[in-house]
Amino acid sequence: MARHLITSALPYINGIKHLGNMVGSMLPADVYARYLRLRGHEVLYICATDEHGTPAELAAKERGIPVAEFCAQAHDAQKAVYDGFSLAFDYFGRSSSPENVEITQHFARRLHENGFIEERAIRQVYSPADGRFLPDRYVEGTCPHCGYDKARGDQCENCTRVLDPTDLINPRSAISGSTELEVRETKHLFLLQSKLQHEVEEWVARHEDRWPQLASSIARKWLTEGLHDRAITRDLDWGVPVPADTWPELAAEGKVFYVWFDAPIEYIGATKEWADQDPENRDWKSWWYEADDTVHYTEFMAKDNVPFHTVMFPATELGVREPWKKVDYVKAFNWLTYYGGKFSTSQKRGVFTDQALEILPADYWRYFLMANAPESDDSSFTWEHFTATVNKDLADTLGNFVNRVLSFSKKRFGAEVPAGGAPGAAEERLGEEIARLLAEYEEQMEALQFRKASAALRALWSAGNSYLEEKAPWLEIKTDQDGAALTLRTAMNLIHLYAVVSEPFIPTTAKAMRTAFALSGDTAPWATPDQARALTTLPAGTPFTVPPVLFAKLTEDDLTTYKERFGGTDQ
Repeated sequence: MARHLITSALPYINGIKHLGNMVGSMLPADVYARYLRLRGHEVLYICATDEHGTPAELAAKERGIPVAEFCAQAHDAQKAVYDGFSLAFDYFGRSSSPENVEITQHFARRLHENGFIEERAIRQVYSPADGRFLPDRYVEGTCPHCGYDKARGDQCENCTRVLDPTDLINPRSAISGSTELEVRETKHLFLLQSKLQHEVEEWVARHEDRWPQLASSIARKWLTEGLHDRAITRDLDWGVPVPADTWPELAAEGKVFYVWFDAPIEYIGATKEWADQDPENRDWKSWWYEADDTVHYTEFMAKDNVPFHTVMFPATELGVREPWKKVDYVKAFNWLTYYGGKFSTSQKRGVFTDQALEILPADYWRYFLMANAPESDDSSFTWEHFTATVNKDLADTLGNFVNRVLSFSKKRFGAEVPAGGAPGAAEERLGEEIARLLAEYEEQMEALQFRKASAALRALWSAGNSYLEEKAPWLEIKTDQDGAALTLRTAMNLIHLYAVVSEPFIPTTAKAMRTAFALSGDTAPWATPDQARALTTLPAGTPFTVPPVLFAKLTEDDLTTYKERFGGTDQ
């Protein structure tokens, strides 16, 4: 079996993330990791909070606490939400860790030794009132393109244009509000991406035919426009320090590496954190350094992160001139919108993950988001669509099937899987259909086509309902008790099968379905085609319990409440 290394884009530290962030990286990575584990593969799923950069410092200042304390609290708060969503990371680290500092500084030294980092003088905004240079979001002002008066020094949130602090009209310090700003000369380190362009092009060419079109087209666009040398240091108090043994002058000035230099390296850093915290001292380098051909590396991210992962980080890894593992497959997503408008962390627009868990359990959200994942184009979240999906797919098609079968069987045959009857034509047809749909489900999961995989899973659930309607055990029992027992036993085997194969999407519900049966030695991680076709895993006499309602139907009152709380009109 292959070894699968999986990473999802690091969630930024300043605040709880929204549903768009969840479906664009961490949730699909978790679904895929769970599926691979069930199929017997060795999996390492790594993620972490991205903790450096100006937003972290500004958020800490707003709270009136040290930035290190703010990041520690925010990391724990985010991890609690991800635990609530049943994200089964192998390790969820922090980019401020000593391991990431060590590896980031190592990468910088090696790039310097190989001629890919140089020191350059640039002109930058300086605030005499604050006694410091003001990078990126430390400068606010009016956007020169759209006139928005709260534009930040890195980007205008209104028109999304990328900016430099010196572009802003009427700039002011985000720290003190001072408008008495100057432009002074200072020195920073630049990564010479232009010298690595040809190597990156060759590397992308060897991989892009296997990537989704979204990922490959973005990478190709950036390469066609040409890679530019990029400043990789900032004047901040919080970040990976420039090593004094290589750049003593810049280190003395307190320069730190730019967040987008150290953040992707944290995938490696977090893996080392994972190893360092294990008493057996796992061999983390076997995943990253001189990894053999059995390691397959998949990254999950929204489209705005694609350039950094398909061009910039590979350029860094190539320039280090060491055998670090590079991504094999980039699973990129478009946007999930909220009634056609963008989810926004800073403007609190849309549903945020902590709020989602206050309303309903995680499996409602996990299924809906994956069934509507923005793979080929943007998807729109509306409460109407969410409610309809929950009621039709989860409450009616799956939940009602489980409750009907188990409740009726317990009432008529007792709390054990009933005996009697021999499979006939209906069971043979059902077995063939289930085997076909399971193969379709597996094919789409292997291809990382999550919407199609969700449709195949839904079709598996629907096949059980069709069989139940065809056999109608509530009528059958009046004239053929053995026939009704066979129908219900077959339906219970379907429930067990659903529990096994639904686990990547709805893990909590899958566990409830599986543990409803007291099946001795029930440890099989997946269903074979023969098991799916025969539907005899649960023998007669197996004790069972009727679980609580798996999915409650959402009412018109629920819909009204959600729309009143979060808004329900076009943005």
